[in-house]
Amino acid sequence: MKKIKLEILGLSPSQSQTGSFALVLGEELGNRRLPIIIGVFEAQAIAVQIENIVPNRPMTHDLFKSFAEGLNYTLKEIVISDLSEGIFYAKIVCGDDLREVEIDSRPSDAIAIGLRFDVPIYTFESILSEAGIVASALNEEEETDDDDLVRETLKTKGSFNEQIRDMSNDVLQKMLDEALAKEEYEKAAKIRDELEKRN
Repeated sequence: MKKIKLEILGLSPSQSQTGSFALVLGEELGNRRLPIIIGVFEAQAIAVQIENIVPNRPMTHDLFKSFAEGLNYTLKEIVISDLSEGIFYAKIVCGDDLREVEIDSRPSDAIAIGLRFDVPIYTFESILSEAGIVASALNEEEETDDDDLVRETLKTKGSFNEQIRDMSNDVLQKMLDEALAKEEYEKAAKIRDELEKRN
C-alpha cells in the first residue's frame, strides 16, 4: 500500500476537548489535513522539539532516543498506520544493520520521538480518505494568513505563567495533580498560585 508523506502544520488547543491539543498534519503534496487530538504533555513534548528547547532533564522521548542510539538502533520512519473507532494507531519503524522492527505506539509519542530523530511521517490513503479534512484552496492572501497562523501555533506562547493564564480551572487542576505525581514542585507551585488567584 502506497504511503503518503505528512508534515506538521500546527499544534493548538483543541476546540472540542478541554485539556487536549489538536496536532494538525498535512499531506506533503496535497491539501488534505489530518487532525489528531493529543494530551497536554504529549503536545509539550512535540512543541519542545519543534522549538529546539532543551529541558533541564531529559524527557521520556529524549530517553528513548539515547537508549536507541546506545544500542546502535536508528529510526527510519513514523507511520500513522490505522484508524479504528476514531482512535489513531502508529508504528515506529526502526532497526540496525541486521533487522528492521515495527513498534506499536500512540501517534503523539511516535511523532515526538520521530522529531528527535528527524525522520519522515507517513500515513495511508485509506486513513486520509476517512479522517482527512480538505483545506479550502481560496485566494493567495488567505493562504498567506493560514501560513502565518501555522507559524504562530508552533511558537511557544510566552512563559509558563502566561500560558496557564488562558487555561480553565479543570485543566489546571489536572496539570497540578500530574505535576505533583511527577514531583515537579516548582511547576506545581506556579499552577497552584494561578488557581488561588482565581478564587
